[in-house]
Amino acid sequence: MTRGRTLLFAVAGGAAVGNLYWAQPLLDDIAADLGTTPASAGLLVTLTQVGYALGILLLVPLGDVVDRRRLMPGVLAASAVALLAAALAPGFSALLVALALVGATTVAGQLLIPLAGDLADPASRGRVVGTIASGVLTGILLSRTVSGVIAEVAGWRSVYVLAAVVAVVLAFLLARAVPRLPRRERVRYPQLLASVVGVVRAHRAVRVTLVVSASVFAVFTMFWTALTFLLSSAPFGYSTTAIGAVGLVGLAGAVAAQRVGRLHDRGWSVPVTGAALVLVLVSLVVAGLGARSIVVVLVAVLLLDVGVQAANVLNQTRLFAIDPAARSRLNTAFVTGNFAGGAVGSAVAGVLWNAGGWTAVTVDAAVLVGFATTVWAVHRRGALALPERTASS
Repeated sequence: MTRGRTLLFAVAGGAAVGNLYWAQPLLDDIAADLGTTPASAGLLVTLTQVGYALGILLLVPLGDVVDRRRLMPGVLAASAVALLAAALAPGFSALLVALALVGATTVAGQLLIPLAGDLADPASRGRVVGTIASGVLTGILLSRTVSGVIAEVAGWRSVYVLAAVVAVVLAFLLARAVPRLPRRERVRYPQLLASVVGVVRAHRAVRVTLVVSASVFAVFTMFWTALTFLLSSAPFGYSTTAIGAVGLVGLAGAVAAQRVGRLHDRGWSVPVTGAALVLVLVSLVVAGLGARSIVVVLVAVLLLDVGVQAANVLNQTRLFAIDPAARSRLNTAFVTGNFAGGAVGSAVAGVLWNAGGWTAVTVDAAVLVGFATTVWAVHRRGALALPERTASS
């Protein structure tokens, strides 16, 4: 993994995963344009994440058996078509379908991360994966800001047109940049999908990691979905541009994701994961107590993103150490679990907001983080420590 290739992978991963979040600061605009309610518009985020989870489940395992020089450009081209369908959607139902397809096809980033794990040497795998993960997080955060700015100037549909153009450009660049790799053993597609479950069942460390990570990611999407409702209502009443700009604070999480990979390389992965979970819990307490102060909310956003992304990178890198021949399938299980949790988090955010506002959201999120922290504490010297002993693989 040269520096140039690592940078391209990070940019491509960020651009791809950003497609999942264009709609978050635009929910009110889309609802007004297509004649639905903001609460119903929240389903756009949910279905995009459900589609993404299905795409991870059905497409990413192919990375272990198919030539990725062809697979990744093909996936990006399909994503461009789905993005154009979203831009041209005549009604809310059509947009729901289009964004579900966007989610299903925007998986290039999750094909690139295990590929980087294959290409990186063991001593720098944590750093490389952390760098690409920081690109993915940057894409998540900047997508909110960019979509708010573009929508303010040219309308929400133009956001998806621009994203389609970017997908086509990246398809061309990756077709040239991904190196040729030796052919892998052919596996029938049904057998390949079934082997994802087999890998999860074979390793207790995988199962524990998936529970912790999915819980944390559910909190992440719950928080960010509800934050749109909070900032668009009194006492803030922010525009879509201002709501998108709040995401820039979370860029510190991208820096954390890049740096924390080095801690994995030094053997500190498990204890730092625990510290990251505690930081997420603290961020939710801060957010709950300071709901009427934008300064306090921004501090909470900063702490939450640093904690979530640090835990995410460490969990993912430890999984790659378990079975080097199945990294794409391990990544499939990891990201499917995350975004299934994320879909639940987004859906629950609207329900909790209607039931008890910001307080209900932060309290329930804190309970979920407490559960994840308990699981980590029980298994930190057992199942979670196992990948550390195989980190040189």
